[in-house]
Amino acid sequence: MAERIGSERISREDGYLYFLGKDGYVWRTPMKTNNRGRKSKVGSEKIDRRQGFLYFIDKSGYVARAKMNRRGKR
Repeated sequence: MAERIGSERISREDGYLYFLGKDGYVWRTPMKTNNRGRKSKVGSEKIDRRQGFLYFIDKSGYVARAKMNRRGKR
């Protein structure tokens, strides 16, 4: 089950892929079908990453994380 981490809501636009970058901020990059867009930082809230978790933007637009299943690996 995923838990909500961020308190900032991200509004999405069609044609972009949203992800949490290595620097801890939310970024968006254009999909292959969107040839006019540019990569840009969207969120202003910095998220501290922890090892063993998958970070994503949930349906409501908040940053969430879920524990990764590593199939016996630590």
